[in-house]
Amino acid sequence: MPAAAAAATSAAAQPQPRIALSADEARRIALRAQGLVGAPDRRGGVPAMLRALGAVQLDTISVLARSHELVAYARLGPIGRARIEDAYWSRPPGDAFEYWSHAACILPVSEWPWFAFRRRRMRERQRRWHEVHRPAVDAVREQLAAGGALTTKDLGGAKVSAEWWDWSEAKIAVEWLLDVGEVVCVERRGWRRVYDLAERAIASDLLREEPSDAACLERLVAQGGRALGVATRSDLADYHRLLLDQVDGVIEATGLVPVEVEGWDAPAWADPAALETPVRGRHRTTLLSPFDSLIWDRKRTTRIFGFEHRIEAYVPKPKRVHGYYAMPLLAGGRIVGRVDPKREGRTLHAVQVSVEPRAIEKMAAALREAAEWVGCDAVALGRVAPAEAAAPLRAALDG
Repeated sequence: MPAAAAAATSAAAQPQPRIALSADEARRIALRAQGLVGAPDRRGGVPAMLRALGAVQLDTISVLARSHELVAYARLGPIGRARIEDAYWSRPPGDAFEYWSHAACILPVSEWPWFAFRRRRMRERQRRWHEVHRPAVDAVREQLAAGGALTTKDLGGAKVSAEWWDWSEAKIAVEWLLDVGEVVCVERRGWRRVYDLAERAIASDLLREEPSDAACLERLVAQGGRALGVATRSDLADYHRLLLDQVDGVIEATGLVPVEVEGWDAPAWADPAALETPVRGRHRTTLLSPFDSLIWDRKRTTRIFGFEHRIEAYVPKPKRVHGYYAMPLLAGGRIVGRVDPKREGRTLHAVQVSVEPRAIEKMAAALREAAEWVGCDAVALGRVAPAEAAAPLRAALDG
Protein backbone atom coordinates (compact mmCIF):
# COMPACT_ATOMS: atom_id res chain seq x y z
CA MET A 1 0.00 0.00 0.00
CA PRO A 2 1.39 3.48 -0.87
CA ALA A 3 2.59 5.46 2.13
CA ALA A 4 0.04 8.26 1.57
CA ALA A 5 -2.83 5.79 1.37
CA ALA A 6 -1.62 3.99 4.47
CA ALA A 7 -1.41 7.29 6.36
CA ALA A 8 -4.92 8.24 5.25
CA THR A 9 -6.29 4.85 6.33
CA SER A 10 -4.55 5.16 9.68
CA ALA A 11 -5.88 8.70 10.18
CA ALA A 12 -9.42 7.58 9.32
CA ALA A 13 -9.17 4.84 11.94
CA GLN A 14 -8.21 7.30 14.67
CA PRO A 15 -10.98 8.55 16.99
CA GLN A 16 -12.32 11.91 15.82
CA PRO A 17 -11.46 14.86 18.08
CA ARG A 18 -14.45 16.09 20.04
CA ILE A 19 -15.69 19.64 19.49
CA ALA A 20 -16.26 21.54 22.73
CA LEU A 21 -19.69 23.09 23.32
CA SER A 22 -20.83 25.19 26.25
CA ALA A 23 -23.98 24.14 28.07
CA ASP A 24 -25.81 27.17 26.62
CA GLU A 25 -24.72 26.31 23.08
CA ALA A 26 -26.00 22.76 23.50
CA ARG A 27 -29.30 24.01 24.89
CA ARG A 28 -29.83 26.42 21.99
CA ILE A 29 -28.91 23.77 19.42
CA ALA A 30 -31.42 21.39 20.99
CA LEU A 31 -34.17 24.01 20.93
CA ARG A 32 -33.58 24.86 17.29
CA ALA A 33 -33.48 21.19 16.30
CA GLN A 34 -36.88 20.79 17.95
CA GLY A 35 -38.34 23.79 16.10
CA LEU A 36 -38.67 26.04 19.15
CA VAL A 37 -36.44 28.93 18.10
CA GLY A 38 -37.46 31.54 15.54
CA ALA A 39 -40.83 32.62 14.19
CA PRO A 40 -43.12 29.66 13.49
CA ASP A 41 -42.73 28.48 9.89
CA ARG A 42 -46.32 27.72 8.95
CA ARG A 43 -45.60 27.20 5.25
CA GLY A 44 -44.74 23.54 5.68
CA GLY A 45 -47.23 23.20 8.50
CA VAL A 46 -47.68 20.04 10.51
CA PRO A 47 -46.23 17.64 7.89
CA ALA A 48 -42.94 19.58 7.80
CA MET A 49 -42.84 19.69 11.60
CA LEU A 50 -43.46 15.94 11.75
CA ARG A 51 -40.67 15.24 9.25
CA ALA A 52 -38.26 17.37 11.30
CA LEU A 53 -39.14 15.69 14.61
CA GLY A 54 -39.37 12.20 13.14
CA ALA A 55 -41.94 11.13 15.74
CA VAL A 56 -44.79 12.71 17.71
CA GLN A 57 -45.93 10.72 20.73
CA LEU A 58 -49.59 9.89 21.22
CA ASP A 59 -51.32 9.71 24.58
CA THR A 60 -54.90 9.13 25.66
CA ILE A 61 -55.07 12.06 28.10
CA SER A 62 -56.86 15.19 26.92
CA VAL A 63 -56.83 18.04 29.42
CA LEU A 64 -55.97 21.15 27.44
CA ALA A 65 -55.81 19.11 24.21
CA ARG A 66 -54.28 15.78 23.25
CA SER A 67 -50.51 15.60 23.28
CA HIS A 68 -50.02 15.34 19.51
CA GLU A 69 -52.05 18.54 19.10
CA LEU A 70 -49.99 20.29 21.78
CA VAL A 71 -46.72 19.40 20.04
CA ALA A 72 -47.88 21.15 16.88
CA TYR A 73 -49.28 24.09 18.86
CA ALA A 74 -45.99 24.60 20.69
CA ARG A 75 -44.11 24.96 17.40
CA LEU A 76 -46.63 26.48 14.99
CA GLY A 77 -48.73 28.61 17.29
CA PRO A 78 -52.52 28.60 17.68
CA ILE A 79 -53.45 27.03 14.35
CA GLY A 80 -56.83 25.31 14.21
CA ARG A 81 -57.06 21.98 15.98
CA ALA A 82 -59.05 20.43 13.12
CA ARG A 83 -56.30 21.56 10.77
CA ILE A 84 -53.73 19.74 12.92
CA GLU A 85 -55.74 16.50 12.89
CA ASP A 86 -56.31 16.70 9.15
CA ALA A 87 -52.59 17.25 8.55
CA TYR A 88 -51.64 14.18 10.58
CA TRP A 89 -54.29 11.87 9.24
CA SER A 90 -54.90 12.89 5.62
CA ARG A 91 -55.37 9.68 3.67
CA PRO A 92 -55.06 7.53 1.57
CA PRO A 93 -52.05 7.26 1.35
CA GLY A 94 -51.38 10.13 3.73
CA ASP A 95 -48.44 11.93 5.22
CA ALA A 96 -48.31 9.85 8.39
CA PHE A 97 -48.96 6.51 10.03
CA GLU A 98 -48.97 5.28 13.61
CA TYR A 99 -46.40 2.80 14.89
CA TRP A 100 -44.06 1.99 17.78
CA SER A 101 -41.18 4.46 18.07
CA HIS A 102 -40.48 6.31 21.32
CA ALA A 103 -43.89 4.92 22.29
CA ALA A 104 -47.04 4.82 20.17
CA CYS A 105 -46.21 7.67 17.79
CA ILE A 106 -47.34 9.41 14.66
CA LEU A 107 -44.52 8.97 12.14
CA PRO A 108 -43.88 10.48 8.70
CA VAL A 109 -45.00 7.98 6.09
CA SER A 110 -41.58 8.35 4.44
CA GLU A 111 -40.16 6.51 7.48
CA TRP A 112 -42.21 3.37 6.85
CA PRO A 113 -39.30 1.36 5.37
CA TRP A 114 -36.97 2.20 8.26
CA PHE A 115 -39.11 0.46 10.85
CA ALA A 116 -38.79 -2.83 8.95
CA PHE A 117 -36.29 -4.06 11.56
CA ARG A 118 -38.94 -3.70 14.26
CA ARG A 119 -41.65 -5.34 12.18
CA ARG A 120 -39.32 -8.29 11.55
CA ARG A 121 -38.61 -8.66 15.29
CA MET A 122 -42.35 -8.62 16.01
CA ARG A 123 -42.94 -11.32 13.41
CA GLU A 124 -40.17 -13.51 14.85
CA ARG A 125 -41.86 -13.41 18.25
CA GLN A 126 -45.13 -14.77 16.78
CA ARG A 127 -47.06 -13.24 19.65
CA ARG A 128 -47.92 -10.00 21.39
CA TRP A 129 -48.37 -9.71 25.13
CA HIS A 130 -51.37 -11.93 24.44
CA GLU A 131 -51.42 -15.21 22.55
CA VAL A 132 -52.32 -14.66 18.89
CA HIS A 133 -55.08 -16.92 17.52
CA ARG A 134 -54.53 -17.65 13.83
CA PRO A 135 -58.22 -18.09 12.86
CA ALA A 136 -58.89 -14.60 14.30
CA VAL A 137 -55.98 -13.18 12.28
CA ASP A 138 -57.37 -14.68 9.08
CA ALA A 139 -60.85 -13.37 9.87
CA VAL A 140 -59.58 -9.84 10.47
CA ARG A 141 -57.63 -9.91 7.19
CA GLU A 142 -60.80 -10.94 5.36
CA GLN A 143 -62.91 -8.24 7.02
CA LEU A 144 -60.42 -5.51 6.17
CA ALA A 145 -60.08 -6.74 2.59
CA ALA A 146 -63.86 -6.69 2.15
CA GLY A 147 -64.83 -3.70 4.24
CA GLY A 148 -62.01 -1.17 3.93
CA ALA A 149 -60.70 0.77 6.92
CA LEU A 150 -62.32 -0.41 10.16
CA THR A 151 -62.17 0.19 13.92
CA THR A 152 -62.13 -2.56 16.53
CA LYS A 153 -65.82 -1.81 17.07
CA ASP A 154 -66.41 -2.67 13.42
CA LEU A 155 -64.35 -5.83 13.90
CA GLY A 156 -66.56 -7.03 16.75
CA GLY A 157 -65.29 -5.08 19.76
CA ALA A 158 -62.02 -4.56 21.57
CA LYS A 159 -62.73 -6.01 25.02
CA VAL A 160 -64.00 -9.25 26.54
CA SER A 161 -64.60 -7.53 29.89
CA ALA A 162 -64.17 -4.10 31.45
CA GLU A 163 -60.56 -4.85 32.39
CA TRP A 164 -58.16 -2.82 30.19
CA TRP A 165 -55.99 -5.86 29.42
CA ASP A 166 -58.81 -8.26 28.59
CA TRP A 167 -58.74 -7.86 24.81
CA SER A 168 -60.97 -9.67 22.35
CA GLU A 169 -59.42 -12.09 19.85
CA ALA A 170 -60.15 -9.59 17.06
CA LYS A 171 -58.32 -6.79 18.91
CA ILE A 172 -55.29 -9.04 19.55
CA ALA A 173 -55.29 -10.12 15.92
CA VAL A 174 -55.50 -6.65 14.39
CA GLU A 175 -52.83 -5.29 16.74
CA TRP A 176 -50.51 -8.15 15.83
CA LEU A 177 -51.10 -7.46 12.15
CA LEU A 178 -50.23 -3.82 12.86
CA ASP A 179 -47.05 -4.89 14.68
CA VAL A 180 -45.83 -6.92 11.72
CA GLY A 181 -46.81 -4.37 9.08
CA GLU A 182 -49.71 -6.08 7.32
CA VAL A 183 -52.10 -3.51 8.77
CA VAL A 184 -51.63 0.23 9.33
CA CYS A 185 -53.34 2.64 11.71
CA VAL A 186 -54.36 5.36 9.27
CA GLU A 187 -56.15 7.69 11.68
CA ARG A 188 -57.75 8.00 15.08
CA ARG A 189 -61.54 8.41 15.16
CA GLY A 190 -63.00 9.21 18.57
CA TRP A 191 -59.59 8.04 19.79
CA ARG A 192 -60.21 4.60 18.30
CA ARG A 193 -57.56 3.38 15.90
CA VAL A 194 -58.77 3.01 12.33
CA TYR A 195 -57.03 0.10 10.63
CA ASP A 196 -56.49 -0.59 6.95
CA LEU A 197 -54.42 -3.02 4.93
CA ALA A 198 -50.89 -1.75 4.37
CA GLU A 199 -51.22 -2.34 0.62
CA ARG A 200 -53.98 0.28 0.51
CA ALA A 201 -52.59 2.73 3.05
CA ILE A 202 -48.88 2.88 2.14
CA ALA A 203 -47.55 3.90 -1.27
CA SER A 204 -46.30 0.88 -3.20
CA ASP A 205 -42.73 2.16 -3.57
CA LEU A 206 -42.41 2.52 0.21
CA LEU A 207 -44.08 -0.82 0.81
CA ARG A 208 -41.59 -2.60 -1.41
CA GLU A 209 -38.54 -1.29 0.46
CA GLU A 210 -37.07 -3.72 3.00
CA PRO A 211 -33.81 -2.21 4.32
CA SER A 212 -31.47 -4.36 6.39
CA ASP A 213 -31.50 -4.06 10.17
CA ALA A 214 -28.19 -2.17 10.05
CA ALA A 215 -29.54 0.30 7.48
CA CYS A 216 -32.69 0.87 9.54
CA LEU A 217 -30.73 1.51 12.72
CA GLU A 218 -28.29 3.83 10.99
CA ARG A 219 -31.19 5.85 9.58
CA LEU A 220 -33.07 6.10 12.88
CA VAL A 221 -29.99 7.03 14.95
CA ALA A 222 -29.07 9.70 12.41
CA GLN A 223 -32.65 11.02 12.38
CA GLY A 224 -32.77 11.10 16.17
CA GLY A 225 -29.48 12.99 16.18
CA ARG A 226 -30.86 15.63 13.82
CA ALA A 227 -34.08 15.96 15.82
CA LEU A 228 -32.17 16.34 19.10
CA GLY A 229 -29.39 18.54 17.71
CA VAL A 230 -26.90 17.30 20.27
CA ALA A 231 -27.25 14.07 22.21
CA THR A 232 -25.54 11.38 24.29
CA ARG A 233 -25.74 7.77 23.16
CA SER A 234 -28.50 7.26 25.75
CA ASP A 235 -30.45 10.18 24.26
CA LEU A 236 -30.04 8.70 20.80
CA ALA A 237 -31.23 5.29 21.97
CA ASP A 238 -34.23 6.74 23.78
CA TYR A 239 -35.55 8.76 20.84
CA HIS A 240 -36.84 5.71 18.94
CA ARG A 241 -36.43 3.29 21.87
CA LEU A 242 -33.40 1.46 20.55
CA LEU A 243 -30.82 -0.50 22.54
CA LEU A 244 -27.48 1.09 23.40
CA ASP A 245 -25.57 -1.58 21.54
CA GLN A 246 -27.72 -0.90 18.47
CA VAL A 247 -26.67 2.76 18.66
CA ASP A 248 -23.03 1.84 19.20
CA GLY A 249 -23.06 -0.44 16.17
CA VAL A 250 -24.03 2.30 13.71
CA ILE A 251 -23.11 5.66 15.21
CA GLU A 252 -19.87 6.01 13.26
CA ALA A 253 -21.81 5.63 10.00
CA THR A 254 -24.46 8.26 10.80
CA GLY A 255 -22.38 11.34 10.08
CA LEU A 256 -23.02 12.71 13.57
CA VAL A 257 -20.03 14.61 14.97
CA PRO A 258 -18.42 13.79 18.35
CA VAL A 259 -18.71 16.69 20.83
CA GLU A 260 -18.08 17.39 24.49
CA VAL A 261 -20.65 19.48 26.29
CA GLU A 262 -19.80 21.50 29.37
CA GLY A 263 -21.35 19.86 32.44
CA TRP A 264 -22.45 16.69 30.67
CA ASP A 265 -21.03 13.54 32.19
CA ALA A 266 -21.08 11.51 28.97
CA PRO A 267 -19.69 11.92 25.46
CA ALA A 268 -22.13 13.33 22.94
CA TRP A 269 -22.72 13.63 19.21
CA ALA A 270 -24.16 16.52 17.23
CA ASP A 271 -25.79 17.08 13.89
CA PRO A 272 -22.98 18.67 11.80
CA ALA A 273 -25.46 21.06 10.14
CA ALA A 274 -26.45 22.31 13.60
CA LEU A 275 -22.81 23.15 14.39
CA GLU A 276 -22.32 25.16 11.21
CA THR A 277 -25.08 27.74 11.69
CA PRO A 278 -25.43 30.08 14.68
CA VAL A 279 -28.74 29.79 16.52
CA ARG A 280 -30.73 32.95 15.87
CA GLY A 281 -34.33 34.02 16.26
CA ARG A 282 -36.88 34.59 18.96
CA HIS A 283 -37.45 31.78 21.43
CA ARG A 284 -41.01 30.52 21.51
CA THR A 285 -43.06 31.16 24.64
CA THR A 286 -45.41 28.22 25.07
CA LEU A 287 -46.79 25.53 27.32
CA LEU A 288 -45.37 22.09 26.52
CA SER A 289 -47.09 18.73 26.56
CA PRO A 290 -45.51 16.47 29.20
CA PHE A 291 -44.94 14.06 26.28
CA ASP A 292 -43.26 16.61 24.00
CA SER A 293 -40.07 15.27 22.42
CA LEU A 294 -38.15 18.25 23.80
CA ILE A 295 -38.71 16.93 27.33
CA TRP A 296 -39.93 13.32 27.10
CA ASP A 297 -36.54 12.07 28.35
CA ARG A 298 -36.45 13.15 32.00
CA LYS A 299 -32.69 12.75 32.46
CA ARG A 300 -31.96 14.78 29.33
CA THR A 301 -34.41 17.49 30.43
CA THR A 302 -32.61 17.83 33.75
CA ARG A 303 -29.22 17.89 32.02
CA ILE A 304 -30.19 20.57 29.48
CA PHE A 305 -32.62 22.75 31.41
CA GLY A 306 -31.86 22.03 35.06
CA PHE A 307 -35.57 21.20 35.35
CA GLU A 308 -37.01 18.13 37.08
CA HIS A 309 -39.82 16.98 34.80
CA ARG A 310 -42.22 14.35 36.09
CA ILE A 311 -45.46 13.09 34.56
CA GLU A 312 -47.83 12.71 37.51
CA ALA A 313 -51.01 11.63 35.71
CA TYR A 314 -50.13 8.05 36.66
CA VAL A 315 -49.15 8.93 40.24
CA PRO A 316 -51.76 8.53 43.02
CA LYS A 317 -53.33 11.93 43.72
CA PRO A 318 -52.00 12.27 47.30
CA LYS A 319 -48.44 11.84 46.01
CA ARG A 320 -48.63 14.44 43.24
CA VAL A 321 -46.45 17.49 43.66
CA HIS A 322 -47.23 19.60 40.60
CA GLY A 323 -50.60 18.22 39.49
CA TYR A 324 -52.26 15.70 37.20
CA TYR A 325 -50.99 17.05 33.85
CA ALA A 326 -48.41 19.69 34.69
CA MET A 327 -47.29 21.44 31.51
CA PRO A 328 -43.86 23.11 31.60
CA LEU A 329 -43.59 26.74 30.49
CA LEU A 330 -40.88 27.34 27.89
CA ALA A 331 -39.82 30.99 27.61
CA GLY A 332 -36.58 32.63 26.56
CA GLY A 333 -35.13 29.22 25.74
CA ARG A 334 -35.51 28.00 29.32
CA ILE A 335 -38.15 26.18 31.34
CA VAL A 336 -39.32 28.73 33.88
CA GLY A 337 -42.50 27.31 35.37
CA ARG A 338 -45.33 24.83 34.98
CA VAL A 339 -49.11 24.76 35.18
CA ASP A 340 -51.67 22.02 35.74
CA PRO A 341 -54.61 23.04 33.49
CA LYS A 342 -58.22 21.94 33.44
CA ARG A 343 -61.01 23.02 31.10
CA GLU A 344 -64.54 23.55 32.35
CA GLY A 345 -66.92 25.02 29.80
CA ARG A 346 -65.35 28.20 28.46
CA THR A 347 -63.00 28.62 31.41
CA LEU A 348 -59.43 27.38 31.55
CA HIS A 349 -58.55 26.64 35.18
CA ALA A 350 -54.86 26.96 36.04
CA VAL A 351 -55.36 24.57 38.96
CA GLN A 352 -51.78 24.71 40.17
CA VAL A 353 -49.04 27.08 38.95
CA SER A 354 -45.38 27.42 39.77
CA VAL A 355 -43.46 30.19 38.08
CA GLU A 356 -40.19 32.04 38.40
CA PRO A 357 -40.82 35.72 39.32
CA ARG A 358 -39.10 36.91 36.12
CA ALA A 359 -41.49 34.83 34.02
CA ILE A 360 -44.86 36.00 35.39
CA GLU A 361 -45.75 37.99 32.26
CA LYS A 362 -44.68 35.04 30.08
CA MET A 363 -46.88 32.64 32.06
CA ALA A 364 -49.85 34.98 31.72
CA ALA A 365 -49.30 35.31 27.97
CA ALA A 366 -48.99 31.54 27.56
CA LEU A 367 -52.17 30.90 29.55
CA ARG A 368 -54.17 33.48 27.60
CA GLU A 369 -53.01 32.12 24.24
CA ALA A 370 -53.68 28.51 25.23
CA ALA A 371 -57.13 29.39 26.55
CA GLU A 372 -58.09 31.13 23.31
CA TRP A 373 -56.73 28.25 21.24
CA VAL A 374 -59.01 25.70 22.93
CA GLY A 375 -62.06 27.98 22.84
CA CYS A 376 -61.97 29.38 26.37
CA ASP A 377 -62.55 33.07 27.06
CA ALA A 378 -61.50 33.15 30.71
CA VAL A 379 -58.60 31.92 32.83
CA ALA A 380 -59.20 31.08 36.50
CA LEU A 381 -56.15 30.99 38.71
CA GLY A 382 -55.78 28.36 41.42
CA ARG A 383 -52.84 27.74 43.76
CA VAL A 384 -49.65 29.64 42.87
CA ALA A 385 -46.09 29.06 44.02
CA PRO A 386 -44.35 31.06 45.24
CA ALA A 387 -47.33 32.66 46.96
CA GLU A 388 -46.03 36.17 46.30
CA ALA A 389 -46.34 35.53 42.55
CA ALA A 390 -50.13 35.10 42.77
CA ALA A 391 -51.13 38.76 42.81
CA PRO A 392 -48.85 39.89 39.95
CA LEU A 393 -49.85 36.84 37.88
CA ARG A 394 -53.52 37.60 38.42
CA ALA A 395 -52.91 41.22 37.45
CA ALA A 396 -51.02 40.14 34.33
CA LEU A 397 -53.88 37.86 33.33
CA ASP A 398 -56.40 40.68 33.80
CA GLY A 399 -54.22 43.24 32.00
